[in-house]
Amino acid sequence: MENLEARAEWFRSIHRRIREEIGKVIVGHEQVVEEVLIALFAGGHVLLEGVPGLGKTLLVRTLSQCLSLRYSRIQFTPDLMPADIVGTNVVVQDREGRRYFEFQRGPIFSQIVLADEINRATPKTQSALLEAMQEHAVTASGVRYPLEEPFFVLATQNPIEMEGTYPLPEAQLDRFFFKIKVQFPRADELVEIIDRTTTANSHAVAVVADGPTILAMQDLVREVPIASHVKDYVARLILATHPEGEGAAPMARKFVRYGASPRGAQALVLGGKVRALLRGRYNVSFEDIREVALPALRHRIILNFEGEAEGLDPDAIVQHILEETPEVVDARGRPVA
Repeated sequence: MENLEARAEWFRSIHRRIREEIGKVIVGHEQVVEEVLIALFAGGHVLLEGVPGLGKTLLVRTLSQCLSLRYSRIQFTPDLMPADIVGTNVVVQDREGRRYFEFQRGPIFSQIVLADEINRATPKTQSALLEAMQEHAVTASGVRYPLEEPFFVLATQNPIEMEGTYPLPEAQLDRFFFKIKVQFPRADELVEIIDRTTTANSHAVAVVADGPTILAMQDLVREVPIASHVKDYVARLILATHPEGEGAAPMARKFVRYGASPRGAQALVLGGKVRALLRGRYNVSFEDIREVALPALRHRIILNFEGEAEGLDPDAIVQHILEETPEVVDARGRPVA
C-alpha cells in the first residue's frame, strides 16, 4: 500500500504541474483541460467541439510542449487525401543510379496529433485515422508501421458551420475516448485573454514529463481496482442507452436509435480510475463514473428522427440515464437503498 500511495502522489504531482504549465498559456477552460488530461492518462483520444478562436489548437500545442512529445498538426480540408496523412512510397535513386521505392512518413507519425477541423475532410480521408487510432499503427503498401508511444489524437470540429463539412461516421466517433465541448469564455476570461495576447509579455512553458513518464502513468491507472458493484453500475448505464433493451431508460426508448458501445463502458471505467487517483483514492466510486459520463457517452448516443426533430442534445439523454439508473440493485433488478 505504501508503494501505491507513493506512486499515486507522484501521479498527482505530475498532473498538478501539467495543469500549472497549461494555465500559463490557456485562460479558463479548467474542465476542458481536466478532461483532456484524464483521456491522456487513460490512453484515449479526444474530440474537441467548439466554435473557432477558443484556443483548442493552442491547448494541444501547449500540452505537447510541456510533455516533450513530438507534435504535428493536420489541417483537414476537402481535398486532403489519405496519403497526405499516412505517407506514401516515392521513387528514390542511390549513388549507383539504382531506383527503389522508399516510404515517406506522413504527419500521423507523431506522438500528439492535432486533427484540425476533422469534419472538413471526406469520409475516405477521415478513415485514414481509424487504423492509427485503434491499432497505433498504419499500413502502407502491405507494410505495417507501428507508431511511437504514447500516441494521442486530438481532433477539433466546428459545431455551427456545416457547409462543406462531412459528419464523422459513427465508427470513427466511437474511437474517441471523450468528446469535450469547449464553451465560450466569460467576460473576465476575455479580459485576461486580451491582456495575454495583445502585449509583449510571453509565457514560456516548462517541460514537465516525457513519453516514458506518460506510459508509466497509464500503467498505474490500470492498476486501480474497481469493485464488482461499480462495474455492474457501469454495465447498467450502458444498457440503459439501448432503446430495445429491458433496462432502457424512458428517454432512450423514445428518442435514441443506437446506444453506446462497449467502448463507452471502457471509457467510463478508465476515466473513473484516473479521477479516483486525482482525488486521492485507490478505488473507483459511483461519483467518479457519473463525473465522466457526459464526455464518455455524449458522442456514442445516436438520436432517432423524433429526437432530432425535438432538437434534443445527447447530454440530456445521458443526464436522464444517470438519474434513472440506480447505483445498486438486487437479484431481481430492483433498487437497493
